Order: sequence, then C-alpha cells, then structure tokens
Amino acid sequence: MATAQAAKLSLSVPARGTDRRRHQRVRVNILGRFMLENRQEYPCQVVNMSPGGLAMITPVAGRVGEKVVAYLDHIGRVEGVIARDIEGGFAVSLNTTPRRRDKLASVLTWLANRHELNLPEDRRHDRFIPKNPVTRIVLPDGTAYMCRILDISLSGAALSCPARPPIGTELGLGKMRGRVVRHLEDGLAVEFAVIQNQALLEQHISGEDTTPAG
Repeated sequence: MATAQAAKLSLSVPARGTDRRRHQRVRVNILGRFMLENRQEYPCQVVNMSPGGLAMITPVAGRVGEKVVAYLDHIGRVEGVIARDIEGGFAVSLNTTPRRRDKLASVLTWLANRHELNLPEDRRHDRFIPKNPVTRIVLPDGTAYMCRILDISLSGAALSCPARPPIGTELGLGKMRGRVVRHLEDGLAVEFAVIQNQALLEQHISGEDTTPAG
C-alpha cells in the first residue's frame, strides 16, 4: 500500500515553509550528468524526484535561479532552474509540458514499484564477482587505497573501500581510469572512463601484468 501511495505522483501535498511542492516526490537513485550556465558538465545523483522537480547530489554548487540541463538514466533530458540549496547539492524546479509531466510520472511510478515487483535493475551490463576481488584505487593527489570488489561489469564496479572521495572524483582503478558516481554504505561505485573488454577486464582491474617476459 505504501508503494502504491508513493506512486500517485500527481497528488498535491500541503506546502510547508518555503518548500512549496506541487507534486509528491519519490525517493530514487538515478545517475546522470548536468550542465550549469557555464556549460561545464558534471556528474550527479538524483535522490528524489517528481514530475515537477528533483533533488540532486552534485560535486559543485549552483546559484538559486540558475538554469540547469541534465541527462539522467531512465529519464533522458530535463531542464529547469535551481530552486534552493540542499546538503551536498541543490533542488531543481523542472520546466515541463503537461505531456512530459505525464511521461515522467509513468517512469517514476515504474522506478518506485520495481523493487516491490522484483523487476530487473535495467543495468547496461551484467555484473559479476571477479576471481581476484582485490584492487587498488589511486586518487588525484596520489593517495592509494586497497579495496575489495563487490561486483563489476564492463562499465563500472562497486567497491568496499576505506576512502570516500566526492562524487565526480576521477581516479585510477587497477590499470583503468574511472570516476566516482555514488557512495555506498561501506564504499563507492565507480564508472569506468571507457567500456572494458570482457577478456581483459579482470586483469585490468587487479592491475596484473600478463605480458610475457623477454
């Protein structure tokens, strides 16, 4: 019942203080990238969303009233203006047509219900646990940490790691490059800079060198 109620995205909710929302928001975990008015592109993580607005965690701050364009997994392109600051990011009021709002409501309903209905995660690549689950990350300042691989795919990995660099941080991972796209309870998720080769993936993430000597 709780999920069904959360999925009724068009219902209005009472306004409290300055947070006057026209639509009920749904908790989500959507990754993407966004641009501010300076045209620089940054990674982001949307943590709640409705057809009329969203809240995102970002590596940079914007100013209230600034225009934002974002490209989000499952959602596609959205645009709006920064409505207020939140801890670690900001909330955006979306500019959408009635038709687009209906489409967003349908997608958000699916996202809200997929775990309860045991629907697939719709990940781009299948994930697995490598034979050697140990790897090393190197941060931009040269600091290195040993980490345990929770799972891995051709496009990214989830790591149990003592380090917690900010979202968007670029780092070395074994022989590869990647960036932090979200934080986990005891680690972080990394997206690789390029899609990896299936046959070489385990060698590259462990940093092993299998080139014959001589």
